[in-house]
Amino acid sequence: MENDSIENPTKVNKYAAACAIVASMISIIFGYDTGVMSGAMIFVKKEFHINDHKTEVLAGILNLCALIGSLCAGRTSDIIGRRNTIVIASVIFLLGSVIMGYGPNYPVLLFGRCVAGVGVGFALMIAPVYSAEISSPKSRGFLTSLPEIGISTGILLGYLSNYIFSRLPLHLGWRIMLGIAAIPSLLLAVGILKMPETPRWLVMKGRLGEAKKILYKVSNTPEEAEIRFRDIKEAMGIDVNCDEDVVQIHESKQSHGVWKELLLRPTPALRWILIAGVGIHFFEHATGIEAVILYSHKIFAKAGVHDTRKQILATVGVGLTKFTAIVISTFLVDKVGRRKLLLFSVIGMICTLAGLGTFLTLAEHSGGKLIWALVLSIITTYAYVGFFNVGLAPVTWVYSAEIYPLRYRALGNGIGVAANRLMNATVSMTFLTMSNAITIGGTFFLFCAVSVVALLFVIFFCPETKGRSLEEMESIFTRRKHVEDTIK
Repeated sequence: MENDSIENPTKVNKYAAACAIVASMISIIFGYDTGVMSGAMIFVKKEFHINDHKTEVLAGILNLCALIGSLCAGRTSDIIGRRNTIVIASVIFLLGSVIMGYGPNYPVLLFGRCVAGVGVGFALMIAPVYSAEISSPKSRGFLTSLPEIGISTGILLGYLSNYIFSRLPLHLGWRIMLGIAAIPSLLLAVGILKMPETPRWLVMKGRLGEAKKILYKVSNTPEEAEIRFRDIKEAMGIDVNCDEDVVQIHESKQSHGVWKELLLRPTPALRWILIAGVGIHFFEHATGIEAVILYSHKIFAKAGVHDTRKQILATVGVGLTKFTAIVISTFLVDKVGRRKLLLFSVIGMICTLAGLGTFLTLAEHSGGKLIWALVLSIITTYAYVGFFNVGLAPVTWVYSAEIYPLRYRALGNGIGVAANRLMNATVSMTFLTMSNAITIGGTFFLFCAVSVVALLFVIFFCPETKGRSLEEMESIFTRRKHVEDTIK
């Protein structure tokens, strides 16, 4: 267990913070690719004359292809390391951005979006894992939230890019919007090579000497570094008094056979961890946030905002709200705790989704003549985004990156990200169809109902993990016997 009596236990190590910030740049690129499509698809639709179904496919294919990336990233990061996996993600983003920026027709654009999607899968799996493994328990929530701040920053930049480049000629504007992401992708691929590998991965490979040196850099005191080093060695079944630089790690302690152990023969505690980790990822997007992020211009049009540039400008407000809420949550997650933030967030989402469904229904039936319904639709949209991003958005990534034992962390987080992307793709590729079938207001009532189920899930399956070391997580999920029994 990490010692709370260590000097300045809550101080964030500057080197660890720098590492987490650089790793989070991959999330900025992903966020940009997500946000920029919201406005770019307006102009793509005009140039290529595509229908709503093709628009949904273009929007959602990124997340569908991310399934491939997230499932490959876990095993890849166990083999080549967390840092090198970020390099791979950056290169894939670079290729996808270049192809999308070229985009002479719809099929090529779709292919570029799919390539970028594979990079998304890699990025979403590896950035939180890297940040969690480089940080101490007292700052882990803050540092592991940085990738989510990166996503929000990227989405906001994507919205601003939509607004700035919307005045350019039709054939040029959206191509610049999509292609410009290649520049930061290249910079990150080079920059991440200056950062260290995570000490936990190095220990998993038996490279104790390297791991110890890095722990001294990312810890506030030598005492803290020694305690963290001891805990990691103990978790890997290495003698805590071992002072060799390189040791042989038995295959059973590495990542061999983890698929079978995690999915087919999990212990009760590991089963609970898997349900919590995958479930929280499922509900993050099953509650409808991607509908707002990708189709906010459609929502505002239904509410009564008909000018394209005004729709895009109102969408910038979504990005600002998301960014502000994420920044606030970053400072709360280690103080308030994961569970309390989740409960507050989901309860707020239930209320705002109910309001949004009501006001959009009234606005749509009035043909946009009820100004108060239009205003309240916009306000509740922003409020929903705020509640989502103050809790469920950042905590999902912090929680899933920290709860798995080291041996299962990359794979478990990869499975969670796959569930996350699957739900994201489902919402992205069905929102317009659902809105036409049950009205846009009815769609948000559906998301409200899912949020109620999400609240019950948090209450029964998500114990508090604030301030606990990564090596303690399995013991947390062996408590509350009555909850464990419900998932056998």
